[in-house]
Amino acid sequence: MSNKQSLKGKTLLISGGSRGIGKAIGLRAARDGANIVLAAKTTKVRSKLPGTIFSAAEEIEKAGGKALPLKTDVRSEEQIEKTIHAAVEQFGGIDIVINNASAISLTNTEQTTIKMLDRVWQINARGSYLLTKFALPYLKKASNPHVLNLSPPINVATKHFKDHAAYTASKYAMSFWVLGMAEEFRPHNIAVNALWPKTTIATVAVKNLLGGQPMIEASRTVEIMANAAWAILTKPSQECTGNFFIDEDVLRDEGVTNFEKYAVKPGTSLHPDLFLD
Repeated sequence: MSNKQSLKGKTLLISGGSRGIGKAIGLRAARDGANIVLAAKTTKVRSKLPGTIFSAAEEIEKAGGKALPLKTDVRSEEQIEKTIHAAVEQFGGIDIVINNASAISLTNTEQTTIKMLDRVWQINARGSYLLTKFALPYLKKASNPHVLNLSPPINVATKHFKDHAAYTASKYAMSFWVLGMAEEFRPHNIAVNALWPKTTIATVAVKNLLGGQPMIEASRTVEIMANAAWAILTKPSQECTGNFFIDEDVLRDEGVTNFEKYAVKPGTSLHPDLFLD
């Protein structure tokens, strides 16, 4: 990867950045000297959800960045607006939006409660739309603005919908925003892209909801997503928009050949991501 690429001085607004992939993206940018706005809900440690916006902020500061932890529920437009105003007041603008906050429910129609239906839609689809919408005036002023949605490439094969249509639709909505906004924002040189992993990633959600420790051991670490995001966000925005990136493909294009280093348990067969064939 080119040494000329850097996020130094850039301000990243990351939803759901208190743990997992969101925090990892923040830490990678922090190593360049970036400003990281952590917009997430967790302010107190929970038994099944390690980490808070404050502990993540400490890690970011130690990594060389500047952090602003702000309790934010992306279901609330009022909280999003307050967070964006606070970020601009603290750092002078917003260069990058990472729509990382997500709710998962791999349940079929009968098993999906109305509460969960509303939750996946409001956090995944509506939350990512609102965060981008309210940040837009500041992205227009940025020198190399990017929006990155953590959402899958669109594939309407029925197997991706059959057992969890509500969740799939909410994640694909984030991908639809990429299709529309990339073209809408093109005159402003604002890049809008999606990033998704080739394999399962070792996060709390994967452990708690998708298969426990055996699934974690068949996964890659969050660093592969963080490094892929960094490679995308350092590209010229006017030349890189409307793409559905896969983490491994991004890094291969950057010259990476050793992917075993990202395995939680090297030598173990990796579990492919749910949305990829």
